[in-house]
Amino acid sequence: MRVLIDIGHPAHVHLFRHFYHEMKHRGHCITVTVKEIASAKQLLELYGIPYVTLGSKSDSLLRKGINQVLYNIRMLRLVRREKAELGFGSTPTIAHVSRLSKMKSVMLDDDDDAVEPLMKAFGHPFTDLIVSPDSLRGSRRKRNTLFYPGYHELAYLHPNWFTPDPGVPAEAGLAPGEPYFILRFNAFKAHHDKSAAGLSPEQKLQLVRLLEGYGRVIITTEKEMPPELMHYRLSVSPEKIHSLMFYSTAFIGDSQTMASEAAILGVPSLRCNTFAGRLSYLEEEENKYGLTFAFRPEHFEGLTARLKELLANPALKEEWQKRRMAMLADKIDVTAFLVWLAEGYPGSAEAAIKDPDSLKQFRNPSVTS
Repeated sequence: MRVLIDIGHPAHVHLFRHFYHEMKHRGHCITVTVKEIASAKQLLELYGIPYVTLGSKSDSLLRKGINQVLYNIRMLRLVRREKAELGFGSTPTIAHVSRLSKMKSVMLDDDDDAVEPLMKAFGHPFTDLIVSPDSLRGSRRKRNTLFYPGYHELAYLHPNWFTPDPGVPAEAGLAPGEPYFILRFNAFKAHHDKSAAGLSPEQKLQLVRLLEGYGRVIITTEKEMPPELMHYRLSVSPEKIHSLMFYSTAFIGDSQTMASEAAILGVPSLRCNTFAGRLSYLEEEENKYGLTFAFRPEHFEGLTARLKELLANPALKEEWQKRRMAMLADKIDVTAFLVWLAEGYPGSAEAAIKDPDSLKQFRNPSVTS
């Protein structure tokens, strides 16, 4: 089978990297495209994944529209040259190109329609299949949606694919057993981020000052850091962030993806931005499994109060690992599911939509007992 994978964000590299290698191992021909994003290209190179660039990104909505046309043209040429049969991605590009070629498109989308109006209008109508966590079942009613019991992050953080490296904290200069916190500050430049906001500069400083009383602070950010925070900057290679996160005491920031990653690793996560309460998969992680907590920026005092409450719990790590195991018992190995979906498409998609319980075959017996 000839498959194309489109990368539109660094998180998509993690989402598809095991799928890429597993499909290659099975003898399939895989082409990877990526926007001109330095961090995404760096991750692809670190994971040994060759790629073709489609062009630069822009913050301007007008320029985003122009770039989208250019992405489509470049990908269309590539699809025709490589004779791609099936395209996977989380961008509208594969959907648009599938309407202009023989390639079928599968769009992985874990955001609610209400927070991504442009994707709803210009991506979903053109794709052959939308694949979404079943936590979105009530908010996404498109007939061509396959709901699965899992999250994007379980494509790379499921125990079948991820084993934390206990040597990583030492690489970051941490002493054995030293408590530490990971903070992530977003740039909010995606198409659905136009009116979004996260932590203010003052709130970031308050967090750092609070956490310094409990342990070391490590910051990762998409933006330039103010001088007073520069010495907190992340000091390990980006592919090691999940091992560093696994051994941390807590995650705090304004990033959706990293808040979910921490939750899935059994690390308490607190998120502060205007998406709080609006994303079904994070709402499930919070309200069903108690793994993460969301606050709007105007409720920052609630975040700090909850953080202090958590840090007063001497059994915090053990309790969160129990909550993690309860979550994993309900969820599937998302990479194994995607490989099955690709190899059997379109029959596999039709079967899963007709009988959602059939996806239980991708649960891991080692975490369901």
